[in-house]
Amino acid sequence: MGLKRNVPLSAALGYKGQGPFLAFILHRVGGAGMAIFITMHVLSTFAEMRGLAIGDALNKVYTSPPFQIFILFCVLFHAINGLRITLLDIFHAKLMPHYRKIIAVEWVVFILVFGFAAVSVVATAIGRM
Repeated sequence: MGLKRNVPLSAALGYKGQGPFLAFILHRVGGAGMAIFITMHVLSTFAEMRGLAIGDALNKVYTSPPFQIFILFCVLFHAINGLRITLLDIFHAKLMPHYRKIIAVEWVVFILVFGFAAVSVVATAIGRM
């Protein structure tokens, strides 16, 4: 039988789990973002094969710089966080004492890689104008 926890919404939203909880949430957001992109891509390909105008509209959405930056965020964070999770699973005994430090390293690596990639997307978008 499951635990009964009567936690009010205000208390649940006020939870301050910091780095580990944020990584947990963003990993799910990244996965959902990639699923949305793949769905849009499949639908736009199907629509273009049928000659429907919605295919062009979907292509414009997912080739726009804001959407590209969002997908870049999703893919990079999901990949880097997944690597951290994998390393913690494989080397659990050695790395678990350094759990919070590893999350800090993950954030530094992500910010550097994402920053460089986002600047590249924006520079390319500006170059196309």
